[in-house]
Amino acid sequence: MKIDNALVDRLAELSKLEFDDSTKETMKQDLQKIFDMMDKLNELNVDGVEPLIYMSDEVNVLRADEVKGQVSKEDALKNSPQHDSDFFKVPKVIKK
Repeated sequence: MKIDNALVDRLAELSKLEFDDSTKETMKQDLQKIFDMMDKLNELNVDGVEPLIYMSDEVNVLRADEVKGQVSKEDALKNSPQHDSDFFKVPKVIKK
């Protein structure tokens, strides 16, 4: 595949990027190298090679979730500088 300015402009538009002329030339060269490498990979004979699902045979060992050391609502609200009967009061951070 040949990389041209139209393709780089379209990719820039889709990715919300802007390139000057020198950067655009660099991008064209880099993209061409990527496509050349993909063409090289397409030359490989992969008949009989099963696709990988996982890169290793390692299995995650996860611990069971256990509820420990709960704090009552009243105790949690005692530590708050500002609160009402049920909730923490915090400064407003989103402006409309």
